[in-house]
Amino acid sequence: MDTGSVPSYLRYVAIGDSQTEGIGDPDGDGGHRGWADRFAALLGAGTPALRYANLAIRGRRAAQIRAEQLAPAVALRPDLVTVMAGMNDIIRPRLDRAALLADLHAMFEALTATGARVITFTYPDIGGIAPFVRPLSPRVRELNAEMRRLADRYGLTLVDFEPVAATTHPLVWSADRLHLSPLGHDLVARAVADILTLPGADASWRDPLPPVRHSVAEIVATEFSWTARHMLPWVARRVRGRSSGTGIQPKRPELLPVLVRRPDDANA
Repeated sequence: MDTGSVPSYLRYVAIGDSQTEGIGDPDGDGGHRGWADRFAALLGAGTPALRYANLAIRGRRAAQIRAEQLAPAVALRPDLVTVMAGMNDIIRPRLDRAALLADLHAMFEALTATGARVITFTYPDIGGIAPFVRPLSPRVRELNAEMRRLADRYGLTLVDFEPVAATTHPLVWSADRLHLSPLGHDLVARAVADILTLPGADASWRDPLPPVRHSVAEIVATEFSWTARHMLPWVARRVRGRSSGTGIQPKRPELLPVLVRRPDDANA
């Protein structure tokens, strides 16, 4: 880890979809915590004056994030922004690649123009998470290549998850394999803290996780169960034009002080 000076951030804004909203990481009060909340707590531990807003909403595609979250994010005058977008576009049957890239360009151009530090991400291979959707793996690789080019063009800070084997481990994902588990949200938070060289952060988020071994019969049964319980209902909602984010509002639309949890709450 770089031991040089660590920049101080006072106004952190997170935009994105369900991962940034925190789905898969219940907070114990009927809501969702998530990696952005966890990272904000890590950042706030060394910066008591930190204020944090989270505008992310589940199910949002890049165009919706641009239309609904970009202007409010800019209006909050952030000095640090995280953008996690594009996966909801990738997993849909029809992908408008040009439109997706245009939306990403527009968001990064507007956010970097504010002078804020902008952090974005590559994605793990979803074929390693859910083998039945392995045909979508080339799309993910193409998106990741574009994210690297965008990072170079706009001077973004990139958290590169694609080569990290732990990001496809079953323990990192919820039962639906669409959303991170609490362990997965913690991994992302620690990765961002490491990239920013926060005090106490390290690269342990890259460490391999213990292998999970199953028989072929168990694997087949698990895949069919996941397809019936999670994938097919998701496809049915898409066919009906329904989104999990319909009627949902941002959980933290204003910049507010950050609750710094005790160390023993880190993986709660």
